Amino acid sequence: MAWFRAVSGVARHAVRKNLIQASHHVTRPRISPLPSRGFRSTSARHNAAPIPRPVPLSKLTDSFLDGTSSVYLEELQRAWEADPNSVDESWDNFFRNFVGQAATSPGISGQTIQESMRLLLLVRAYQVNGHMMAKLDPLGLEEREVPVDLDPAFYGFTDEDLDREFFIGVWRMSGFLSDNRPVQTLRSILNRLQQAYCGSVGYEYMHIADRDQCNWLRDQIETVKPRAYGRDRQEVILDRLIWSTQFENFLATKWVTAKRFGLEGAETLIPGMKEMFDRASDLGVESIVVGMPHRGRLNVLGNVFRKPLRQIFSEFSGSGTKAVEEVGSYTGTGDVKYHLGTSYDRPTRGGKRIHLSLVANPSHLEAVDPVVLGKIRGKQYYSNDIDRTKNLAVLIHGDGSFAGQGVVYETLHLSALPNYTTGGTIHIVVNNQVAFTTDPTAGRSSQYCTDVAKALDAPIFHVNGDDMEAVVHVFELAAEWRQTFHQDVVVDVVCYRRFGHNEMDEPSFTQPKMYQVIRSHPSALHIYQNKLLESGSIKKESIDSINSKVNSILNEEFNSSKDYIPKRRDWLSAYWTGFKSPEQISRVRNTGVKPEILKRVGEAITTLPENFKAHKVLKRIFEERYQMIQTGEGVDWALGEALAFATLLVEGNHVRLSGQDVERGTFSHRHSVIHDQETGEIYCPLDHVMINQNEEMFTVSNSSLSEFGVLGFELGYSMENPNSLILWEAQFGDFANGAQVIFDQFLSSGESKWLRQTGLVVLLPHGYDGQGPEHSSARLERFLQMSDDNPYVIPEMDPTMRKQIQECNWQVVNVTTPANYFHVLRRQIHREFRKPLIVMSPKNLLRHPKCKSNLSEFDDVQGHPGFDKQGTRFKRLIKDQNDHSDLEEGIRRLVLCSGKVYYDLDEERRTADAKDVAICRVEQLCPFPYDLVQRELKRYPNAEVVWCQEEPMNMGAYNYISPRLCTAIRELGRGPVEVTKYVGRPPSAATATGFLGIHQKEQKELVQKAIGPDPVQFPL
Repeated sequence: MAWFRAVSGVARHAVRKNLIQASHHVTRPRISPLPSRGFRSTSARHNAAPIPRPVPLSKLTDSFLDGTSSVYLEELQRAWEADPNSVDESWDNFFRNFVGQAATSPGISGQTIQESMRLLLLVRAYQVNGHMMAKLDPLGLEEREVPVDLDPAFYGFTDEDLDREFFIGVWRMSGFLSDNRPVQTLRSILNRLQQAYCGSVGYEYMHIADRDQCNWLRDQIETVKPRAYGRDRQEVILDRLIWSTQFENFLATKWVTAKRFGLEGAETLIPGMKEMFDRASDLGVESIVVGMPHRGRLNVLGNVFRKPLRQIFSEFSGSGTKAVEEVGSYTGTGDVKYHLGTSYDRPTRGGKRIHLSLVANPSHLEAVDPVVLGKIRGKQYYSNDIDRTKNLAVLIHGDGSFAGQGVVYETLHLSALPNYTTGGTIHIVVNNQVAFTTDPTAGRSSQYCTDVAKALDAPIFHVNGDDMEAVVHVFELAAEWRQTFHQDVVVDVVCYRRFGHNEMDEPSFTQPKMYQVIRSHPSALHIYQNKLLESGSIKKESIDSINSKVNSILNEEFNSSKDYIPKRRDWLSAYWTGFKSPEQISRVRNTGVKPEILKRVGEAITTLPENFKAHKVLKRIFEERYQMIQTGEGVDWALGEALAFATLLVEGNHVRLSGQDVERGTFSHRHSVIHDQETGEIYCPLDHVMINQNEEMFTVSNSSLSEFGVLGFELGYSMENPNSLILWEAQFGDFANGAQVIFDQFLSSGESKWLRQTGLVVLLPHGYDGQGPEHSSARLERFLQMSDDNPYVIPEMDPTMRKQIQECNWQVVNVTTPANYFHVLRRQIHREFRKPLIVMSPKNLLRHPKCKSNLSEFDDVQGHPGFDKQGTRFKRLIKDQNDHSDLEEGIRRLVLCSGKVYYDLDEERRTADAKDVAICRVEQLCPFPYDLVQRELKRYPNAEVVWCQEEPMNMGAYNYISPRLCTAIRELGRGPVEVTKYVGRPPSAATATGFLGIHQKEQKELVQKAIGPDPVQFPL
């Protein structure tokens, strides 16, 4: 139904041309406006685009419903008159019905087919552009040009035609054209169209390509059915609106100078949300996760999520009272009250209960969007919500941020991707018509702030925020759309901001005209109360009673807030029961796996189906991996990773890996998904570790070309359930800075601010191998700089008492062996708390002949390599591999390093036969392994201590390592700071040179300097 779906410039200009040039058309006076209908006449624009050349009839789509130009109606009619079989069946039916109707209805005997078709074009024009005449702005300030195609005069109609009957046919579609009323007067048609499309709601849906979806919407919009609510329902809506309004008034009275980012001017949001949640619950939704900015957040927390009002009021005092009676609770650094989240099981009007979660978020507008979607996707997996109808994401946006923030599109773009879809998100835009101090004309290029959503074929409902019942209607309609079609939908609540960006701002500095109107504009509550009183739906006594009840409760809660102490461990959800806070000691667990399990899963993930036609290179790779399992030797990086995934799967854990090109791997090493070279079918070995394995239990998915959106999504996913290993891999480590907001505002500080743990793993390919400044560094220094461990205080390091990792905000590792990578991944699951893990993953080590591990390093058998007195687990530091004793006084230099440079150093040491140099690898940089570093310092009491890195001095780990290494040395009484030497590249603005020859020269010089016989001069 392309003809009914979208505005066609070709059709519009062709109609204009046809009206001007048609010889049969008699010029008549323009139709005059109908004041009672808000019917306006608009002249054609002088700067209209040139009229396109006519399309040859042979190239014109035959179907009436798919036609693209009305210029050829006459040709079609003549062709039908000559031979009815020469036109499409839909045209044949139309012409037959028209001729038959004209013969039996004298009122339309003078009507031409051209007039009938122009009337249908007018109907379509209202469906497409009727929103441009809708009364959306509660302040009445918006000036919009009405499209010319909404003017009946544009189609040749005049006042004399208003009461003429016209044949419009009977069509197999919903809405206005489904009434089985083929003959209607122009006046009734216009009345109906304006009632449907030009009231307090403006609908945009004709950009949607799907016929069934358009018909469904037309049925909801155009079919005559009163939207009026009964008295009982109106009283519920009024009660909710009074709560929303009085809450803001109460805060404004009690805390006059406090920032609260109130909802004044958009109070109808609260009743709208409540009604939408009630309707969603009736339609099968059991859980809703909400993300929203700070404006109105306190109102949503108190009135929608039922966060105790006394707790909200106590937070205005800034006391941060700790729940002292709770064992293991913690408060962290805290955050301002309008960034906090909560959860609640809320009863609905229909007698059900629905679980609500509001995700904590920073001031960075829209940054929470992908986090919410990831959390919902996680909920859907763990609740077996295959149809994605039980768990719903709701995102509340501002008008400026929805149009301006790129993460909005990144998030929208995930909606239909198989491994990211959540079955549709309801987007609510609280449209203040101003962004902080920026007018819409300066804040976006499009007509509406919501136009970006058209890329998804999402319907958009614009509603006047002062029309309470219209707001409720579109909120319910949004819930019905989502549950019916499982796609995104946007509700644009056009409202205003009664005060400034916050209550301390003076908005008249920048919007004087707007705020002159706002000062005298009645509240939505005042408007709705008067409407109900005038209609007799409610009495003034009832309104006074509701107001009295609300004020009484608010005052009671305020009085109770003075002594309020939190009584609930809000930081943990049901899945997280039993997990430890940083104040509780967590037992360190081994991560080795029984040899028989390793071999069994190893064979499963290295064997391809017999009839599967894999690429010959991949077939060889899997045969080599199979031999690694059989011989127990030469396990490479990709197989070590796959073994970690497989063993976690057989232990019942969910594993999910996503990012750009992760299925194959950026460096063609992983090959998680194999493609049949003849049929194109795919096979994922890790989907077949167990019999009847849930196909989503292991998920590996190439993502869209997005860092911010996808990393945020995986973060949200990881927060839902701790019994899952969730990983995001950057294509190259330096691309991670495209998601810097997620690292800064969520991952590094979320637990401290909001008491929410996550075990998300971030894989960032890093290493200097001559690929230039853009593909060498994952910016290791930034992650270390954001680490919160004290460089001058050595924490408790006794294994039975150590809480070092628990008390740190995250872990940063630069691992050098497949076995250690295996153990650090498994360590994420095998402990009683969760911390983010940042991995500087390798590039050329993926195929380095020395970067191999024996299968025995993965197992838990005592006596095997890798098994020490604590068992088999991740090695935070790998000691020198030359079997040194506990005391080696003859070693002249101890080189500490991390990552790939170790192999270059070891090769140089072998070449130079420098047996008096020890090399230790610091695999875990943060938190710093003081105990193991001091063990090596004691082992080499006479050694010169050197830190060696590939990165420039102002980058890499040096500035993080240096003070901590000095603290460790000082604790042992080894000497002043100068005893720690640096070897690496000098400070640089760029991460690396772009010239391979210079890179090789620099690399050779730094390893020779680190191993060579000459003393290292401090600091260079």
